[in-house]
Amino acid sequence: MYFFCMRVTTSFPLGTLRDTPSEAEIISHQLLLKAGYIRRVNSGIYAYMPLMLRVIEKISAIIERELNSIGCTKLLLPQLHPADLWRKSERWEGYTAGEGIMFNLKDRQGKEFGLAPTHEEVITSIASETINSYKQLPQCFYQIQTKFRDEIRPRFGLMRSREFIMKDGYSFHSSENDLASFYEKVGNAYENIFKSCGLQTVGVEADSGAIGGASSKEFMVTADAGEDSILFTQSGSYAANIEKAVSLPSQPIPLKDDIAEWLETPQQKTILEVCDNNNLDPSQIIKVVIFLAQFEGEFEVPILACIRGDQHINEVKLFNLINRLHNFNLLNLKKIEDKNNIEKNLIDFPLGFIGPDLDNKTIKATSNWDKKWTRIIDYSASGLSKFISGGNKVNFHKVFQEFSFASKNYLIGDIRNAKKGDKISIDDNEELKEKKGIEIGHIFQLGQKYSEKLNAKFSDKDGHLKNLWMGCYGIGVTRIAQAAIEQNHDQKGICWPIQISPFEVIIIPTNLKDPIQRDLTEQIYNNFLTNKIDVLLDDRNDRAGVKFKDAELIGIPFQIIIGRDSINKEVELLCRTNNTKLKISTDKLLEAFISESEIMYNKKS
Repeated sequence: MYFFCMRVTTSFPLGTLRDTPSEAEIISHQLLLKAGYIRRVNSGIYAYMPLMLRVIEKISAIIERELNSIGCTKLLLPQLHPADLWRKSERWEGYTAGEGIMFNLKDRQGKEFGLAPTHEEVITSIASETINSYKQLPQCFYQIQTKFRDEIRPRFGLMRSREFIMKDGYSFHSSENDLASFYEKVGNAYENIFKSCGLQTVGVEADSGAIGGASSKEFMVTADAGEDSILFTQSGSYAANIEKAVSLPSQPIPLKDDIAEWLETPQQKTILEVCDNNNLDPSQIIKVVIFLAQFEGEFEVPILACIRGDQHINEVKLFNLINRLHNFNLLNLKKIEDKNNIEKNLIDFPLGFIGPDLDNKTIKATSNWDKKWTRIIDYSASGLSKFISGGNKVNFHKVFQEFSFASKNYLIGDIRNAKKGDKISIDDNEELKEKKGIEIGHIFQLGQKYSEKLNAKFSDKDGHLKNLWMGCYGIGVTRIAQAAIEQNHDQKGICWPIQISPFEVIIIPTNLKDPIQRDLTEQIYNNFLTNKIDVLLDDRNDRAGVKFKDAELIGIPFQIIIGRDSINKEVELLCRTNNTKLKISTDKLLEAFISESEIMYNKKS
């Protein structure tokens, strides 16, 4: 970081706004725009203004320090990727077709390329050419650069943008054990990184998504504006993203014996409607939901998914289960809710009144679908000996007794959303709690998924060629900046953690036309620069009130206010975080600031 010419008039024009931009939905996005840290260029595309760039540089420096300390090496990979590489890993169609997130283009020769949302293919291809022997392992490379994702609905500023700065790292190993060991080491480094950025985070078990791999862990900043839900125990014994969380559902209420075999349920398509009109509890009903799974190669499979009526299907779990079951590259999973979308493929389909015994004959022979349903039932429903479900006839439900899911070729699995109030195990009375979280880091044990497909091999001790074991490690650099604001703000503006604040202190002379104030301001400013303190001087000729409002808005941790007491060589040292003020003589100012800032560094670190 550099320490020269840090004046508002010449180097760091603030560009603050008095009104809150209407496009900004959450407080951190509002403050980034209002304080002049970013400027919107287009939907999901932002310019990082000088103050923001300093924040990004400080976050990047913390990341580099921690990763270098565990033996990682920095490099820079291309952002433009040939489609052929992604086809080898079988991810091109999934990332570019339909609602895929990769920007893609053709060059003047007609060759296809994509703008990188991630770099597994490129780094694995390079490793296949540079790593030959176990003696070269382990190795870990990382980079900090711009990534691109064609978000359907960019929102929340830098939280879900189409262009963003990310740290991504990739490790290569000779064994699964070595990968697991390094994965833990990176996890510890991540905790140090986020703590050094002044953030409170929680690590949770997570779904690996399109990246893939055996296991993964997310690092979340808890915040009301978070788009992810975290389920955790108060003791800290368990924490997981809702996409991954596993728990025990509550016990169902047994169905009465005197209930009629058939229930006439006119226009009662939802669980709530059926229960309200027939004196039933949702736990007594099995809900049947139809999905269409589209695989690479454009063939489709209809999915019949069953779950207890008081539970909800977790589509991420269902997606992963189907992918493993069919052993093809599943592109997307579409929930069928509109009859108009299915009548070309199904005959006399009673949408809203479907039961688990639906016949395969409902599928047209001319359809490009697989001619049989893939049937999946959640554990919550598979144990019900007596239940109510759709009667496969419009306006009718029926009672099922001793229904054999096995005879109907049902696969039993966990496809439900865990939820707050659930228990983790029968022996543990601790209930799950829920918070919203912002993902700022994600680490993966990729295994051999990419090395196998891209032929990245090494020679082991016995001279045998084996696939490299890989790990992948991401941090959203610009996400960290915005997440920090979600955790650190008040009604006046941002309250940056001192470690990543664009400056540690801002000097605010109230009247630069006063020669005493002007001389004292320059003296303090130069003294702080000499001592390599990150200082910004607000040397504008604006009114003091304007300067104070801007200083509060941009959130620099300390303010030195030079006012009327300058005649006595006294100034005010204000801490933005807790709004405490010290009136202090200028000869003791530097010592007092260093002492106060060290307390803040230690408190946050």
